[in-house]
Amino acid sequence: MVESIPSEFDYDTDRAQEWCWRWCRERGIDRRRFLKLAAVVGVGAAVEACDRNGRQRTSGPSTAPAPATTASSAAASANPGAWVKPVPEHDFVLHTTNAEMRWAGMGGHGYTTPNSRFFVRNHLKTARVDRATWRLQVSGSGVEAPLELSYDDLLKLRAETTVRRFLECSGNGRVFFDEIGRQKADGTQWRLGAIGVAEWTGVPLGAVLERARTKRSARDVMPVGLDELMVRRPMPVAKAMADDTLLVYAMNGEDLPPDHGAPVRALVPGWIGVASVKWVGRIEVSEEPLISDWNTTSYVLLGPGYAAEGPAKGPVLTTQVVKSALELPWPATFPAGSRTLRGRSWSGAGRISKVEYRIDDGPWQAARLEPPNEPLAWVRWSTEWDAPPGSHTVRVRATDSAGNTQPDTVPFNQQGYLYGGIVAHPVTVT
Repeated sequence: MVESIPSEFDYDTDRAQEWCWRWCRERGIDRRRFLKLAAVVGVGAAVEACDRNGRQRTSGPSTAPAPATTASSAAASANPGAWVKPVPEHDFVLHTTNAEMRWAGMGGHGYTTPNSRFFVRNHLKTARVDRATWRLQVSGSGVEAPLELSYDDLLKLRAETTVRRFLECSGNGRVFFDEIGRQKADGTQWRLGAIGVAEWTGVPLGAVLERARTKRSARDVMPVGLDELMVRRPMPVAKAMADDTLLVYAMNGEDLPPDHGAPVRALVPGWIGVASVKWVGRIEVSEEPLISDWNTTSYVLLGPGYAAEGPAKGPVLTTQVVKSALELPWPATFPAGSRTLRGRSWSGAGRISKVEYRIDDGPWQAARLEPPNEPLAWVRWSTEWDAPPGSHTVRVRATDSAGNTQPDTVPFNQQGYLYGGIVAHPVTVT
């Protein structure tokens, strides 16, 4: 009998349902009543209503949210409280508990992504953790001196480090498996806006591990979140000890916002976003390989051609691939004439060495790279186009310092991870 492998979407849904039923039981709400309310206003709104009123109250159709005019407004209506910061539709595309940055709004914003425009990836809703009572516990067979640190203790380590790095969801670009490859992958249908570069400030994880006297025999390090799902994902000791692997408490010069992991999150540069666990409260260090649902069932490649690897159902994801995006709406419309096309390219394997663009079926041409061009962040680029009227496509491909170039196509995987292929951005010139 072949074991059934859940998709990322099913996995997140199952975990969310488990959380909801546990939440209801703790408040004396039976499943039947909760389902009755959820059928009217959605699960997210039902949880919020129960949270506000202390007990579930059955609502009739007259109390349901007004009909949504777009997918984004429907997501916002069904999930009040999924985010703390405002997520206006002119800045974000909303996907249930996730908020995708609109690329058209990045023009003129400089090298980093403002906190207000940074994408949000939540498995449930944003966790609220009190900084005053927050504690970080470091334990496991891989340390000789388990410890507990308060927020102030962390700052007193006098090891503050600031880096500029990208953070990107592994499913960024997932929609193109369907739009280009004609195979729809499971999960949130991100276009290319589940990416952002910020200036992150924190303490190297290695400094904390040294304080806990990590053993030479230690193999894996696993940050564990304080969110309801306790998201956790291990990494090798070598990655945990890297100079730019941080326990972050500030973002773009401000206290880390709740939606992005306050009071403290992990930052694991170059790797898929789930490795940078939000709302970290515990770090497990082990002399044996560590496993979790997030590196055995989710965030692994599933489908034809992908074989199981040990306890994982498929190859385990780590490093992000090369991608590029135009700072334009999707699709874009603008008047004929001379225009500067701008965009950004990035890679989890190093800095970008070359960016090329192609208009319709024309030749590939080099774009201008604009400083800075930092490794594990991105580079901005531009080119001039004398745009004639009509329907056009603009394609972009980048090459990184390790020699990786965006391919024409990407093999399908069931959960829609790591789409780094060349995409045709539709443009109508009037």
